[in-house]
Amino acid sequence: MLSKVFSAALYGLDAYLVSVEVDLNPGGPNGPRMMTVGLPDTAVKESRERVLSAIKNSELLMPEDDIIVNLAPADLKKEGSAFDLPIAVGIAAAMDDIGPRDRLAQFLIMGELSLDGTVRPVRGALSIAVCARDARIRGVILPCQNAREAAVVEEVTIYGVETFREVIDFLNGIRDIEPTRLDWQGMLAQSSRHRVDFADVRGQIQAKRALEVACAGGHNVLMIGPPGSGKTMLARRIPTILPSMSFAEAIETTKIHSVAGILTREEGLVGRRPFRAPHHTISHAGLIGGGMIPRPGEVSLAHNGVLFLDELPEFQRRVLEVLRQPMEDETVTIARAAMSLTFPARFMLVAAMNPCPCGYYGTARCQCGAAAVHHYMQRISGPLLDRIDIQVHVPAVAYKELRQSATGEDSQTVRARVEQARQAQRQRLAEDNIFCNARLNSALIRKHCGLDAAGEKLLEQAIQSMGFSARAHDRILKVARTIADLDNSPDILSDHLSEAIQYRNLDKMFHSDILLTRSNAGFGLF
Repeated sequence: MLSKVFSAALYGLDAYLVSVEVDLNPGGPNGPRMMTVGLPDTAVKESRERVLSAIKNSELLMPEDDIIVNLAPADLKKEGSAFDLPIAVGIAAAMDDIGPRDRLAQFLIMGELSLDGTVRPVRGALSIAVCARDARIRGVILPCQNAREAAVVEEVTIYGVETFREVIDFLNGIRDIEPTRLDWQGMLAQSSRHRVDFADVRGQIQAKRALEVACAGGHNVLMIGPPGSGKTMLARRIPTILPSMSFAEAIETTKIHSVAGILTREEGLVGRRPFRAPHHTISHAGLIGGGMIPRPGEVSLAHNGVLFLDELPEFQRRVLEVLRQPMEDETVTIARAAMSLTFPARFMLVAAMNPCPCGYYGTARCQCGAAAVHHYMQRISGPLLDRIDIQVHVPAVAYKELRQSATGEDSQTVRARVEQARQAQRQRLAEDNIFCNARLNSALIRKHCGLDAAGEKLLEQAIQSMGFSARAHDRILKVARTIADLDNSPDILSDHLSEAIQYRNLDKMFHSDILLTRSNAGFGLF
C-alpha cells in the first residue's frame, strides 16, 4: 500500500517541502529490503537500520514486504538524518498502523531516530516551521529539543515529541500532545541582559569613546596596543552597548544558528546580538563558510552582531583577504557544481592586535628589530585596513587607574546614547532602506555628509598630510556623521570631523612603520 508524509529539506537558510512517499511490495524470504530514491545522501540511505530498529523496539509490526521510499521532488539533494521519522511514519501508514490518512496530511514531520525509537534533534527547525506555514500545513511534529525554536512561527502549531511510539499514538488520536508556545517578547527582554558591563573596564577613556562611536554607526574598528591593556575585555563588552535586536533580526539570526546546528534547546530564539571570536588558526572555509553542501561560516554566524578577530596579524593573509567581499556586500555566496547558496553576513568587525610581535614596541622590553616589525605589520593589507573605519590605540593602563574606586559609565548609559544616534540614522535613511551610517554609499555620503568651509579645509589638509585613500576619505565622513548624531547635531562640525580624522591616524603609521611613537601624547592630527 502507498502512503505519503510531508517533510522538508534545507537549502541554505530556507527549507522546501518534501513528500516522503512509501510503497510496500511483496519481498523475498530474506526479510524486507529498503530502497531510497530522490537524490538522498549517505545519511539518508543509512536510515534503513535506524528506522526498522525503531519500529521493532516501539512494539509495532515489522514490515515483511520490500520498502521503496521516494523523496520528491527528486531533482534536489536531500541530506541528513532528519528524514528517519517521516520515513518510519510512512511505513507505519502503509501498513495501516495509522488511522485516517487525512489527519496525517495535516502535519509536517521531521526527526532523527535512535535504535530504541527515541527522537533526536535536527537542524533548521525554524526554517522548517516557516516552510510549513508557507505550504499552509497547520502543524509540525518534530523533536521536543527543537520545539521552542519552531514555535517562534506563531501561525503553525508545534508538537514536540520524544519517541516514535508517541508520534503513532498522537496520529491515531489516542494520545494528546500539548502544543509548544513561546513568549518571544519575554525572551528578547531576557536576552538583553548581559553578565558583563562597560563599567568593569578601568581607564581607556579614548578606547571606550571610539567603541561608542563604532556601535552608534555600525562601524568596523581596530584596537592596537600591548598585551594586557584590555583590548579583549573591551571587545567582549561591545554587545552590551549595541542596540537591542528587533524581532526580524532575531528571526534572521536564529535561522542561521539553527541551520549551523549550534542553537541550544533552551534558546529557541537568538535574542542577543552574536559575538563570534574565531581562533587565528581558522581556515578561510571556516570563516566564510563551505562544505560539500555549503554551511554558514563565522561571518554569517556573526550576522547582526560582532565578529571579533583577536591577534589580527596572526590570521593567514588569505583568510583575511576573503573578508573584504562580505564586508562590502554584507552577503557570502558559496558556489558548488550542483548549487549556489547565499548567506547573509552583516556584521560589525572588531579586530585587535599588538604593535609588534612581542607587543611592547617603544619600551625597553621590546626586542623586535625593524625588519621583524615591518614584516609583522605587512600581514595586514592596505585594502583591508581601508575597510576598517575606526583605528584606536589602547595603551597600557596606569596603576592609579587600576586602583581607583570609581567606575566609568555603565553599558546601559552608553547604549542609551547609541540607541538615540541609531534612531536619528533610521529616520534620515528610511527611504534608502539603510539603518546605520556605516552602510552609506557614495551618493548618500554626498547627500548627508556635507561640510562647511572650515570642515572642507580641515579634511583637505588631513588628506594631503596623511595620504589617505579615497575609501578612507569616505569612511572619515561616515564616522564624522555618526559623531554628529551622538552630539544631536544636524550638521557635521569641525570638532566632529577632527575626531573622525584621529581615528585614521594608524593608516600612515602602518605604511611608514612609525608605530606608537606618540603613545603617551595620543593620536592628535597636529
